[in-house]
Amino acid sequence: MSAFAVADLLGLVAFGELLAFERMAGDARLAPDLRRRAALSEMAAAEIANYRRLADRLTALGVSPEDAMAPYVEPVQAYHDSTEPRDWAEVVTKAYVGDAITDDFVREIADALEEPDRALVLDVLHDSRYADFAAAEIRVAVADDPRVASRLSMWARRLVGEALSQAGRVAAERATLTALIARDGRIDVPGLFGRLTTAHTARMAAAGLNN
Repeated sequence: MSAFAVADLLGLVAFGELLAFERMAGDARLAPDLRRRAALSEMAAAEIANYRRLADRLTALGVSPEDAMAPYVEPVQAYHDSTEPRDWAEVVTKAYVGDAITDDFVREIADALEEPDRALVLDVLHDSRYADFAAAEIRVAVADDPRVASRLSMWARRLVGEALSQAGRVAAERATLTALIARDGRIDVPGLFGRLTTAHTARMAAAGLNN
């Protein structure tokens, strides 16, 4: 496994964790009560701890974390800038849908890594507590006002479209990541995106949203 490929993927995940911390800390202000505000703030703390683990691993590999993250600043930031939530319901939908499909994309690539890097990447991805919290909040919002389901379903479709667009851009621009996506010597991007879409459809149904 190329050391460049490992550093590339660790840099991508590290920048994602850093942005997740910043976003959650800011989004916590949109929480409707202190319980939810505290829950999101605790999750933000977990994200920055994950970032530190990845940064430490990059440093141990002789790679500057800043250099490893730099190629991803523009595409990942562009995704978040174009999908800024307007209220709490959109915050949790973005957390549930947008972050999950990004995690699915990273998991696909991480399968090609060797230990201990594969275990590290898989361990820092969002755990089920985060997804369960967000899904529960979506269901509460829909139960309180069934009309919200249509708006959040449209929002989720936009999130997925933007996420897949940026994922495709990253895969195309970073040859080392493209090599990690290859299966049996060939690059099956349509197959990859098909698997991501299937997982997304199941996730939407579980939260009570329309695909």
